[in-house]
Amino acid sequence: MPKILVIDDERSIRNSLKDILEYEKHIVDIAENGNEGYEKIMQNHYDLVFCDIKMPGIDGIELLKKVMNERDDLQIVIISGHGSIDIAVDAIREGAFDFISKPLDLNRVLITVKNAFDKSKLLIETKSLKTKISSKYEIIGKTDKLNDVLDVISKVAPTDARVLITGANGTGKELVARRIHELSQRNKLPFIEVNCAAIPSELIESELFGYEKGAFTSAVKQKIGKFELADGGTIFLDEIGDMSLSAQAKVLRALQEKKISRVGGEKDITVDVRVIAATNKNLADEIQSKTFREDLFHRLSVIKIHVPSLQERKEDIPLLVIHFIKLISVEMGIQPKDIDSNALSLLVDMPWTGNIRELRNVVERLIILGDTSISEKNVRDFV
Repeated sequence: MPKILVIDDERSIRNSLKDILEYEKHIVDIAENGNEGYEKIMQNHYDLVFCDIKMPGIDGIELLKKVMNERDDLQIVIISGHGSIDIAVDAIREGAFDFISKPLDLNRVLITVKNAFDKSKLLIETKSLKTKISSKYEIIGKTDKLNDVLDVISKVAPTDARVLITGANGTGKELVARRIHELSQRNKLPFIEVNCAAIPSELIESELFGYEKGAFTSAVKQKIGKFELADGGTIFLDEIGDMSLSAQAKVLRALQEKKISRVGGEKDITVDVRVIAATNKNLADEIQSKTFREDLFHRLSVIKIHVPSLQERKEDIPLLVIHFIKLISVEMGIQPKDIDSNALSLLVDMPWTGNIRELRNVVERLIILGDTSISEKNVRDFV
Protein backbone atom coordinates (compact mmCIF):
# COMPACT_ATOMS: atom_id res chain seq x y z
CA MET A 1 0.00 0.00 0.00
CA PRO A 2 1.42 3.46 -0.94
CA LYS A 3 2.98 5.41 1.92
CA ILE A 4 2.81 9.22 2.07
CA LEU A 5 4.48 11.79 4.34
CA VAL A 6 2.90 15.19 4.99
CA ILE A 7 5.26 17.92 6.28
CA ASP A 8 3.60 21.17 7.38
CA ASP A 9 3.85 23.40 10.45
CA GLU A 10 0.08 24.07 10.34
CA ARG A 11 -1.76 21.37 12.28
CA SER A 12 -5.01 21.93 10.38
CA ILE A 13 -3.28 21.35 7.01
CA ARG A 14 -1.47 18.24 8.30
CA ASN A 15 -4.63 16.71 9.69
CA SER A 16 -6.80 17.62 6.70
CA LEU A 17 -4.38 16.04 4.24
CA LYS A 18 -3.96 12.99 6.48
CA ASP A 19 -7.75 12.45 6.68
CA ILE A 20 -8.23 12.87 2.92
CA LEU A 21 -5.38 10.52 1.99
CA GLU A 22 -6.25 7.86 4.57
CA TYR A 23 -9.82 7.90 3.25
CA GLU A 24 -8.28 7.01 -0.13
CA LYS A 25 -6.62 3.96 1.54
CA HIS A 26 -3.07 5.38 1.74
CA ILE A 27 -0.76 5.03 4.74
CA VAL A 28 0.04 8.56 5.97
CA ASP A 29 2.72 9.87 8.33
CA ILE A 30 2.98 13.50 9.43
CA ALA A 31 5.82 15.83 10.46
CA GLU A 32 5.46 19.37 11.84
CA ASN A 33 8.71 20.85 10.51
CA GLY A 34 11.45 20.30 7.92
CA ASN A 35 13.96 18.74 10.31
CA GLU A 36 11.50 16.12 11.52
CA GLY A 37 10.38 15.50 7.94
CA TYR A 38 13.93 14.98 6.70
CA GLU A 39 14.66 12.48 9.50
CA LYS A 40 11.52 10.50 8.66
CA ILE A 41 12.39 10.43 4.93
CA MET A 42 15.87 9.09 5.73
CA GLN A 43 14.49 6.42 8.09
CA ASN A 44 11.45 5.22 6.08
CA HIS A 45 10.46 4.42 2.53
CA TYR A 46 7.82 6.85 1.26
CA ASP A 47 6.24 6.86 -2.20
CA LEU A 48 5.21 10.52 -2.00
CA VAL A 49 5.86 13.59 0.18
CA PHE A 50 3.74 16.72 0.55
CA CYS A 51 5.95 19.51 1.90
CA ASP A 52 5.16 23.09 2.90
CA ILE A 53 7.63 25.84 1.94
CA LYS A 54 7.53 28.25 4.90
CA MET A 55 8.50 26.28 8.03
CA PRO A 56 10.80 26.81 11.02
CA GLY A 57 14.25 25.24 10.61
CA ILE A 58 14.67 23.71 7.16
CA ASP A 59 12.21 25.26 4.69
CA GLY A 60 10.58 23.28 1.86
CA ILE A 61 13.04 24.19 -0.90
CA GLU A 62 16.04 23.43 1.34
CA LEU A 63 14.56 20.06 2.29
CA LEU A 64 13.81 19.34 -1.37
CA LYS A 65 17.46 19.96 -2.34
CA LYS A 66 18.77 17.73 0.48
CA VAL A 67 16.37 14.87 -0.33
CA MET A 68 17.04 14.99 -4.07
CA ASN A 69 20.74 14.39 -3.32
CA GLU A 70 19.81 11.22 -1.43
CA ARG A 71 16.67 9.96 -3.14
CA ASP A 72 16.12 11.43 -6.58
CA ASP A 73 13.38 8.86 -7.27
CA LEU A 74 11.10 10.20 -4.50
CA GLN A 75 8.13 12.30 -5.67
CA ILE A 76 7.86 15.52 -3.64
CA VAL A 77 4.92 17.91 -3.98
CA ILE A 78 5.54 21.43 -2.66
CA ILE A 79 2.56 23.20 -1.06
CA SER A 80 2.47 26.89 -0.12
CA GLY A 81 0.11 29.61 1.00
CA HIS A 82 2.38 32.15 -0.71
CA GLY A 83 2.06 30.74 -4.21
CA SER A 84 3.76 32.48 -7.08
CA ILE A 85 5.09 31.50 -10.49
CA ASP A 86 8.68 32.12 -9.34
CA ILE A 87 8.35 29.82 -6.32
CA ALA A 88 6.73 27.13 -8.45
CA VAL A 89 9.47 27.34 -11.08
CA ASP A 90 12.19 27.14 -8.40
CA ALA A 91 10.54 24.09 -6.85
CA ILE A 92 10.21 22.23 -10.17
CA ARG A 93 13.78 23.18 -11.13
CA GLU A 94 15.07 21.63 -7.90
CA GLY A 95 13.27 18.36 -8.61
CA ALA A 96 9.75 18.74 -7.18
CA PHE A 97 7.10 16.65 -8.89
CA ASP A 98 4.46 19.40 -8.59
CA PHE A 99 3.51 22.65 -6.81
CA ILE A 100 0.09 23.23 -5.22
CA SER A 101 -1.11 26.54 -3.73
CA LYS A 102 -3.10 26.81 -0.50
CA PRO A 103 -5.98 26.60 0.17
CA LEU A 104 -5.68 23.04 -1.16
CA ASP A 105 -8.19 21.89 -3.72
CA LEU A 106 -9.29 18.29 -2.98
CA ASN A 107 -9.55 17.21 -6.62
CA ARG A 108 -6.17 18.75 -7.44
CA VAL A 109 -4.57 16.87 -4.51
CA LEU A 110 -6.04 13.51 -5.56
CA ILE A 111 -5.08 13.97 -9.22
CA THR A 112 -1.54 14.90 -8.17
CA VAL A 113 -1.31 11.77 -5.98
CA LYS A 114 -2.42 9.57 -8.87
CA ASN A 115 0.03 11.18 -11.31
CA ALA A 116 2.90 10.93 -8.82
CA PHE A 117 2.25 7.22 -8.25
CA ASP A 118 2.01 6.65 -12.02
CA LYS A 119 5.42 8.30 -12.44
CA SER A 120 6.93 6.21 -9.62
CA LYS A 121 5.57 3.05 -11.19
CA LEU A 122 7.04 4.06 -14.55
CA LEU A 123 10.45 4.74 -12.95
CA ILE A 124 10.41 1.32 -11.26
CA GLU A 125 9.48 -0.39 -14.54
CA THR A 126 12.22 1.53 -16.37
CA LYS A 127 14.83 0.51 -13.77
CA SER A 128 13.66 -3.10 -14.00
CA LEU A 129 13.87 -2.99 -17.80
CA LYS A 130 17.37 -1.49 -17.65
CA THR A 131 18.42 -4.26 -15.26
CA LYS A 132 17.06 -6.89 -17.64
CA ILE A 133 18.82 -5.26 -20.60
CA SER A 134 22.06 -5.01 -18.62
CA SER A 135 21.76 -8.69 -17.67
CA LYS A 136 21.07 -9.64 -21.27
CA TYR A 137 24.32 -8.00 -22.40
CA GLU A 138 26.44 -9.10 -19.44
CA ILE A 139 29.85 -10.61 -20.25
CA ILE A 140 30.17 -13.88 -18.31
CA GLY A 141 33.43 -15.70 -17.59
CA LYS A 142 36.65 -15.68 -15.60
CA THR A 143 39.31 -17.25 -17.87
CA ASP A 144 42.54 -15.36 -18.45
CA LYS A 145 41.72 -14.68 -22.11
CA LEU A 146 38.37 -13.14 -21.22
CA ASN A 147 39.89 -11.17 -18.34
CA ASP A 148 42.40 -9.71 -20.80
CA VAL A 149 39.50 -8.51 -22.96
CA LEU A 150 37.70 -7.01 -19.94
CA ASP A 151 40.90 -5.26 -18.87
CA VAL A 152 41.27 -3.58 -22.27
CA ILE A 153 37.59 -2.59 -22.21
CA SER A 154 37.97 -0.90 -18.81
CA LYS A 155 40.95 1.11 -20.09
CA VAL A 156 39.54 2.16 -23.46
CA ALA A 157 35.88 2.77 -22.50
CA PRO A 158 36.36 6.18 -20.76
CA THR A 159 38.20 7.51 -23.82
CA ASP A 160 36.79 8.35 -27.25
CA ALA A 161 39.28 6.06 -29.03
CA ARG A 162 37.93 4.07 -31.96
CA VAL A 163 37.89 0.31 -31.41
CA LEU A 164 38.04 -2.62 -33.85
CA ILE A 165 36.67 -5.87 -32.42
CA THR A 166 37.62 -9.12 -34.13
CA GLY A 167 36.53 -12.69 -33.56
CA ALA A 168 34.51 -15.54 -35.02
CA ASN A 169 30.73 -15.42 -35.36
CA GLY A 170 28.88 -15.84 -32.09
CA THR A 171 31.79 -14.98 -29.77
CA GLY A 172 30.11 -11.89 -28.31
CA LYS A 173 31.57 -8.97 -30.26
CA GLU A 174 28.35 -7.00 -29.79
CA LEU A 175 28.56 -7.53 -26.02
CA VAL A 176 32.05 -6.03 -26.03
CA ALA A 177 30.82 -3.01 -28.01
CA ARG A 178 27.88 -2.46 -25.64
CA ARG A 179 30.12 -2.83 -22.58
CA ILE A 180 32.46 -0.14 -23.96
CA HIS A 181 29.49 2.17 -24.52
CA GLU A 182 27.99 1.52 -21.06
CA LEU A 183 31.30 2.32 -19.35
CA SER A 184 31.88 5.45 -21.45
CA GLN A 185 30.92 9.09 -20.86
CA ARG A 186 28.41 8.66 -23.72
CA ASN A 187 26.31 5.99 -21.99
CA LYS A 188 23.24 8.23 -21.58
CA LEU A 189 23.21 8.91 -25.33
CA PRO A 190 22.32 6.52 -28.16
CA PHE A 191 24.02 3.23 -28.97
CA ILE A 192 23.15 2.63 -32.64
CA GLU A 193 23.93 -0.75 -34.17
CA VAL A 194 24.32 -1.30 -37.91
CA ASN A 195 24.73 -4.82 -39.32
CA CYS A 196 26.68 -4.05 -42.48
CA ALA A 197 26.33 -7.64 -43.75
CA ALA A 198 22.52 -7.51 -43.57
CA ILE A 199 22.10 -4.33 -45.64
CA PRO A 200 22.39 -4.57 -49.47
CA SER A 201 25.41 -2.64 -50.80
CA GLU A 202 23.16 -0.26 -52.79
CA LEU A 203 21.30 0.73 -49.58
CA ILE A 204 24.15 0.95 -47.07
CA GLU A 205 24.98 4.61 -47.79
CA SER A 206 21.41 5.83 -47.34
CA GLU A 207 21.12 3.68 -44.18
CA LEU A 208 24.29 5.17 -42.66
CA PHE A 209 23.99 8.77 -43.82
CA GLY A 210 20.29 9.22 -44.65
CA TYR A 211 18.86 10.86 -47.74
CA GLU A 212 16.95 13.94 -48.84
CA LYS A 213 13.45 13.90 -50.23
CA GLY A 214 13.65 13.29 -53.98
CA ALA A 215 17.22 11.90 -53.86
CA PHE A 216 15.92 8.87 -55.80
CA THR A 217 12.59 7.55 -57.04
CA SER A 218 11.32 6.06 -53.78
CA ALA A 219 12.66 8.88 -51.55
CA VAL A 220 9.26 10.46 -50.85
CA LYS A 221 10.47 12.06 -47.60
CA GLN A 222 13.73 12.88 -45.84
CA LYS A 223 15.38 10.08 -43.84
CA ILE A 224 17.85 10.57 -40.98
CA GLY A 225 20.80 8.17 -41.17
CA LYS A 226 22.38 6.10 -38.42
CA PHE A 227 25.33 8.48 -37.98
CA GLU A 228 22.96 11.37 -37.22
CA LEU A 229 20.87 9.21 -34.89
CA ALA A 230 24.04 8.29 -32.98
CA ASP A 231 25.16 11.92 -32.59
CA GLY A 232 26.73 12.34 -29.16
CA GLY A 233 26.69 8.58 -28.61
CA THR A 234 28.19 5.46 -30.19
CA ILE A 235 27.68 3.78 -33.55
CA PHE A 236 28.54 0.09 -33.78
CA LEU A 237 29.40 -1.02 -37.32
CA ASP A 238 29.04 -4.79 -37.08
CA GLU A 239 30.61 -6.93 -39.83
CA ILE A 240 32.28 -3.89 -41.36
CA GLY A 241 34.33 -6.19 -43.60
CA ASP A 242 31.18 -6.60 -45.72
CA MET A 243 30.75 -2.86 -46.37
CA SER A 244 31.01 -1.61 -49.96
CA LEU A 245 34.04 0.45 -50.99
CA SER A 246 31.92 3.53 -51.75
CA ALA A 247 30.36 3.42 -48.27
CA GLN A 248 33.82 2.88 -46.77
CA ALA A 249 34.98 6.14 -48.41
CA LYS A 250 32.11 8.05 -46.76
CA VAL A 251 32.76 6.45 -43.37
CA LEU A 252 36.42 7.45 -43.70
CA ARG A 253 35.37 11.07 -44.31
CA ALA A 254 33.05 10.96 -41.30
CA LEU A 255 35.95 9.78 -39.14
CA GLN A 256 38.44 12.30 -40.53
CA GLU A 257 36.25 15.41 -40.64
CA LYS A 258 33.37 14.51 -38.28
CA LYS A 259 31.04 15.49 -41.11
CA ILE A 260 28.55 13.58 -43.23
CA SER A 261 26.21 14.45 -46.07
CA ARG A 262 22.90 12.82 -46.82
CA VAL A 263 22.39 11.12 -50.18
CA GLY A 264 21.09 13.82 -52.51
CA GLY A 265 22.03 16.53 -50.01
CA GLU A 266 24.30 19.50 -50.61
CA LYS A 267 25.18 20.63 -47.10
CA ASP A 268 27.56 19.00 -44.63
CA ILE A 269 26.22 17.87 -41.26
CA THR A 270 28.60 17.84 -38.28
CA VAL A 271 28.36 14.74 -36.09
CA ASP A 272 30.08 13.77 -32.84
CA VAL A 273 30.05 9.97 -32.88
CA ARG A 274 32.28 7.34 -31.37
CA VAL A 275 32.79 4.51 -33.85
CA ILE A 276 33.21 0.90 -32.76
CA ALA A 277 33.57 -1.63 -35.56
CA ALA A 278 33.58 -5.43 -35.59
CA THR A 279 34.37 -8.11 -38.11
CA ASN A 280 34.79 -11.88 -38.39
CA LYS A 281 37.05 -11.41 -41.42
CA ASN A 282 40.79 -10.99 -41.64
CA LEU A 283 40.92 -7.38 -42.81
CA ALA A 284 44.60 -7.70 -43.79
CA ASP A 285 43.51 -10.27 -46.39
CA GLU A 286 40.64 -8.01 -47.48
CA ILE A 287 43.07 -5.11 -47.94
CA GLN A 288 45.33 -7.38 -50.00
CA SER A 289 42.41 -8.33 -52.24
CA LYS A 290 41.38 -4.64 -52.60
CA THR A 291 37.95 -5.12 -50.97
CA PHE A 292 38.77 -3.07 -47.88
CA ARG A 293 40.47 0.31 -47.65
CA GLU A 294 43.78 0.29 -45.81
CA ASP A 295 43.37 3.92 -44.68
CA LEU A 296 39.97 3.10 -43.15
CA PHE A 297 41.46 0.07 -41.39
CA HIS A 298 44.07 2.27 -39.71
CA ARG A 299 41.43 4.83 -38.72
CA LEU A 300 39.24 2.17 -37.14
CA SER A 301 41.88 0.12 -35.36
CA VAL A 302 43.23 2.62 -32.82
CA ILE A 303 42.52 -0.11 -30.27
CA LYS A 304 42.10 -3.75 -31.34
CA ILE A 305 40.21 -6.25 -29.20
CA HIS A 306 40.14 -9.93 -30.19
CA VAL A 307 37.30 -11.91 -28.63
CA PRO A 308 38.34 -15.54 -27.99
CA SER A 309 36.22 -18.44 -29.24
CA LEU A 310 34.33 -20.62 -26.77
CA GLN A 311 36.79 -23.41 -27.57
CA GLU A 312 39.54 -21.18 -26.14
CA ARG A 313 37.64 -20.60 -22.87
CA LYS A 314 35.97 -23.92 -22.07
CA GLU A 315 36.22 -23.28 -18.31
CA ASP A 316 33.62 -20.53 -18.78
CA ILE A 317 31.00 -22.90 -20.23
CA PRO A 318 29.45 -23.96 -16.85
CA LEU A 319 29.13 -20.28 -15.84
CA LEU A 320 27.53 -19.43 -19.17
CA VAL A 321 25.10 -22.35 -18.97
CA ILE A 322 23.90 -21.31 -15.48
CA HIS A 323 23.63 -17.68 -16.64
CA PHE A 324 21.55 -18.64 -19.70
CA ILE A 325 19.27 -20.91 -17.65
CA LYS A 326 18.44 -17.99 -15.33
CA LEU A 327 18.12 -15.43 -18.14
CA ILE A 328 15.94 -17.58 -20.42
CA SER A 329 13.75 -18.71 -17.50
CA VAL A 330 13.07 -15.06 -16.59
CA GLU A 331 12.21 -14.31 -20.24
CA MET A 332 9.80 -17.29 -20.29
CA GLY A 333 8.36 -16.48 -16.86
CA ILE A 334 9.19 -19.90 -15.40
CA GLN A 335 11.27 -21.23 -12.51
CA PRO A 336 14.93 -21.86 -13.46
CA LYS A 337 15.71 -25.57 -13.92
CA ASP A 338 18.59 -27.33 -12.19
CA ILE A 339 21.22 -29.05 -14.31
CA ASP A 340 23.22 -32.06 -13.12
CA SER A 341 27.01 -32.23 -13.22
CA ASN A 342 27.13 -34.97 -15.89
CA ALA A 343 25.01 -32.83 -18.23
CA LEU A 344 27.34 -29.87 -17.63
CA SER A 345 30.41 -32.02 -18.35
CA LEU A 346 28.90 -33.15 -21.65
CA LEU A 347 28.25 -29.54 -22.66
CA VAL A 348 31.83 -28.53 -21.76
CA ASP A 349 33.25 -31.26 -24.03
CA MET A 350 31.28 -30.21 -27.13
CA PRO A 351 33.08 -28.35 -29.97
CA TRP A 352 30.76 -25.27 -30.09
CA THR A 353 31.65 -24.10 -33.60
CA GLY A 354 28.86 -21.53 -33.29
CA ASN A 355 30.38 -20.26 -30.05
CA ILE A 356 28.25 -18.53 -27.37
CA ARG A 357 25.31 -18.01 -29.71
CA GLU A 358 25.09 -21.77 -30.32
CA LEU A 359 25.43 -22.52 -26.59
CA ARG A 360 22.56 -20.18 -25.75
CA ASN A 361 20.32 -21.82 -28.35
CA VAL A 362 21.12 -25.26 -26.92
CA VAL A 363 20.34 -24.14 -23.36
CA GLU A 364 17.00 -22.71 -24.54
CA ARG A 365 16.21 -26.03 -26.27
CA LEU A 366 17.05 -27.97 -23.09
CA ILE A 367 14.81 -25.71 -20.99
CA ILE A 368 11.89 -26.19 -23.38
CA LEU A 369 12.29 -29.90 -24.14
CA GLY A 370 14.13 -31.19 -21.05
CA ASP A 371 12.83 -32.60 -17.77
CA THR A 372 12.15 -30.60 -14.61
CA SER A 373 15.91 -30.91 -14.03
CA ILE A 374 18.20 -30.95 -17.09
CA SER A 375 19.89 -34.34 -17.18
CA GLU A 376 22.69 -36.05 -19.08
CA LYS A 377 20.01 -37.90 -21.06
CA ASN A 378 18.40 -34.59 -22.07
CA VAL A 379 21.72 -33.37 -23.43
CA ARG A 380 22.28 -36.59 -25.41
CA ASP A 381 18.71 -36.51 -26.75
CA PHE A 382 18.36 -32.87 -27.69
CA VAL A 383 21.85 -31.56 -28.56
